[in-house]
Order: sequence, then C-alpha cells, then structure tokens
Amino acid sequence: MTQRKGEKTTISIQEHMAIDVCPGPIQPIKQISDYFPRYPRGLPPTAPPALSRTGSLQSTSTSQKSEGPAADPSRDEDDLDQAFGATALVASKKDEEPDVEGYDSDDSTTLGTLDFSLLYDQENNALHCTINKAKLPVPRYKKGLKPMDHNGLSDPYVKLHLLPGASKANKLRTKTLRNTLNPVWSETLTYYGITDEDMVRKTLRISVCDEDKFRHNEFIGETRIPLKKLKPNQTKNFSNCLEKQLPIDKTDDKSLEERGRIMISLKYSSQKSGLVVGIIRCAHLAAMDANGFSDPYVKTYLKPDENKKSKHKTAVKKKTLNPEFNEEFFYEIKYADLSKKTLEVTVWDYDIGKSNDFIGGVSLGINANGERLKHWFDCLKNKDKKIERWHTLTNELPGSGYND
Repeated sequence: MTQRKGEKTTISIQEHMAIDVCPGPIQPIKQISDYFPRYPRGLPPTAPPALSRTGSLQSTSTSQKSEGPAADPSRDEDDLDQAFGATALVASKKDEEPDVEGYDSDDSTTLGTLDFSLLYDQENNALHCTINKAKLPVPRYKKGLKPMDHNGLSDPYVKLHLLPGASKANKLRTKTLRNTLNPVWSETLTYYGITDEDMVRKTLRISVCDEDKFRHNEFIGETRIPLKKLKPNQTKNFSNCLEKQLPIDKTDDKSLEERGRIMISLKYSSQKSGLVVGIIRCAHLAAMDANGFSDPYVKTYLKPDENKKSKHKTAVKKKTLNPEFNEEFFYEIKYADLSKKTLEVTVWDYDIGKSNDFIGGVSLGINANGERLKHWFDCLKNKDKKIERWHTLTNELPGSGYND
C-alpha cells in the first residue's frame, strides 16, 4: 500500500487490535461467577484446599499425592480457582451471620417482655390486673420494646381480653405512653363479675400495641395466662416474653351465648316494709350498635303485677358495654308476700327514632334456680341486710315482653 506525501497514516481496527498481542492460543476470560460456585441445596460446600506458605496448594487427597509432578497443569489452575471460590464463599457466609451479641434470632424474644401482676378477689368477684412495665431483654435495641415508628420509638399501650369470647365487651386498656421503648404504666385494670367458673375455664390475653394516629394501631406482642393458675386472694407476679399473635379458637366458644353480667343487690327493709332492689353495674354486655357499643339502661318488674305499677328504669349510659348505675328502687310489699313474687330484670339498648333493642335479662324468685334462687332465699332469710350477687344475662326471660 503506497502512501502519498503529507497524507496521514491510517490504521484499521483489525491492525490496531493486533498490536502488542502475545502469540499463542487465546485463553477464555473467567467470569466472576466462576469464583463463587453454587452448590446444590442440602450439600455442604467442600472445604478449600490449604495454601502453603509459598502460596502453592497442598491437597489433602491421597490420590493427588500419588500423582507427583506428572499431574495435569490445568488441574492446578482449577484447584486455584476452587480455592479462591470456596474462600470467598466462606467469607460471604461469615458476613451474613448475625451478630450474636447484637440480638437473638428468636422472634419471640425480640418482641419484648411485660411485667404485670394478677389478683383474683373472690369475695367481690373481681380480677385485678396491674400492668407495671415493658422492656426488651435483647441488646439489639439496647433496652425496651421493639420500635415500631420511624423515629425508632413506640407509643405503646396494653389491652386485655378474656378468652373465650374476646370482644369489646370485655376489653380493657391502659393509657398510651408516647415515644418510649421502656414504658412504665403502673396501672390497674379490673374485671368485675368474675366467678369461680370463669377462673377455671377463662384465659386472659394481654396484648401490647403501638398507637398510630394516622394509620391502624400496630400489634407488638402478646402473652396469655390461664386464670386457673391463680389462687384466690393471692397476688401473682409475672414477667413474660411477648409472642406473636395467636389465632382465637371460636369453635367451642360457649360464652358467646351470654349477653353479659349484671350485679344486683337485694334487701328487705323491716322499717319501711318493702323490698329494696339495687342495680349496681353491668359487665361484658353484648354490643347492639354499629359502633360496637350499646347505650344500656335497666328495667325492673316485680311480678305478678296486677296494677302494672312495679316498673322502674335506670338512666341511660351512653356508648359503653360496662355501665355503672348505682341506683336503687323500692317496692312496698309485705314480707310474707315475697315468697309469691318474682323479680324480673331486663337490660336494653336505647335507640333514637326506633324501638329499643333487648340485650338480656334475668329473673329472681321461687321459680328460679341456681344462683338466682339462692340469692332470693338469702334475701328472705336475712332481713335488713343487703346482699349483692352477680348474675348472667340470657336472651330468654319468661313472662316479660321484649318490646319496650
């Protein structure tokens, strides 16, 4: 190829790529994945061959030792690649291992712990639950609850449910503490109307949640205590690890048939010659409104009521399933006539613009049975003594119309 004077020399791309290229066969460039071999699941990676101080490979296989210097040189290169690949694999696995001192890998322990105490007051049929404090024993977040908010803190509160039959009727909750992982409540929540039968078959579920003003509240963890573990009138302290939320079994939930509990007091006044009926409070009432609550009030009748003048009614308590009334009604009646009478107590949900909803009722008298009959007889035997008892409300009440 002739080149004119003053003309610039041009080199083709083929000639440019051929410059300073060593002769010999071109070896394929190894991909980076060759240094990180993948092993089938369930099979542990083979241990990398040991490197000598001079950097050469020392194989532990007896067959390789017997080969001597006549071994294939390409195998040395493969062994070197395998050594670097296995070493890199071990290093990568080491980086993936969790810091043992940082946190525990068990999820149930990272949710936190809750300190609380329980006391069953057998005489007053009350279960006192004192929520003390919560903390996280794992040093991952120093101490305190598992953080739920973006600022690394929580707005925790505690809520209680009685199982079976968890609903808004038997839900209690503490106040919310803001921006803390070490909440201290020191707050006592009380369930009223708890009987010895409840202590045998009921379980207390204690949940810790994070309150969120703009979204749904977040669940942190829970613990469950069978009430049969408690001894009457003895305080028992607990420090339990919080666990993940467990499903609620509603297949054998007999308590769902109950409509709530009511506390009634009876006293025959010899001085006034009449029966004093006290409507003290209700607990765990059935929710009748769309908001999950009721607007309850109580009516009482002393039957047979020929003149239809025995009806008394309490005030309406708004938006509650555990109303407290503390009202008394007086029935003028001779002591000898009480054995012929039946006291009927009904609980209603007040509605504006439509008929009121019947929640439940109970009857006390000579035709009753169980605790209702015993309560009536105790009143007859003990004049001028107020006797208080809890009674279960049912959706069946003979002799009383369900229209208010």
